[in-house]
Amino acid sequence: MQEDVKDQNEAQDPEISAAPIETVRSEKKEQAASAPAEEKKWYSLRVISGKEKKIQERILSEIERSGWKSFVFSVIVPTEKVYKIRNGKKVMQERNLLPGYILIEAHSGRLNGDVAKEISDIPNVIHFLGKETPIPMTQVEANRLLGKVDESAESGEAMLEPFLIGETVKIIDGPFSEFVGDIQEVNEEKKKLKIIVKIFGRGTEVDLNFMQVEKIS
Repeated sequence: MQEDVKDQNEAQDPEISAAPIETVRSEKKEQAASAPAEEKKWYSLRVISGKEKKIQERILSEIERSGWKSFVFSVIVPTEKVYKIRNGKKVMQERNLLPGYILIEAHSGRLNGDVAKEISDIPNVIHFLGKETPIPMTQVEANRLLGKVDESAESGEAMLEPFLIGETVKIIDGPFSEFVGDIQEVNEEKKKLKIIVKIFGRGTEVDLNFMQVEKIS
């Protein structure tokens, strides 16, 4: 009889009944605190050169379709804007800074298994760095490559085929149109050239902008 009363008292004692629950909660908190936090990392994907943009579109579509937005954050084709002078007109183009590569930002440890296989199976994709188990770039590598993209954006448009000192060009605009001369000085910042044009056997220096001359092919 005394044992029954003791058992009843223990069952009714809130400190005794709550103790195991508090212990479990404490253990869960400790486990959560000790679990490694997922970090954002950059991964390098090797692809067929010239197909980067199409592959980027396919990957973005797959992220949307498969619900990967929670752990795949960016898919970048590093490019810069360049231009050529054709018939006195500026023709804009995009040039890849890293031909044959796409950079993907994702949570570490999540870009593997089926996700990596789905991306690797896209046509014209070769493989990740690390192949079936993608290896993230070091922070130094990522900063260096992403720094190139930032520098390109800040510097603005660049010339696809820059003018060179000593190069012979044809003048296509202004009073010296149709004359041929040699470049003596190039001012990239102001897009200006100093050109020596031979008139009646004498060298005459003229200042022209990039749009007033064209390269002789």
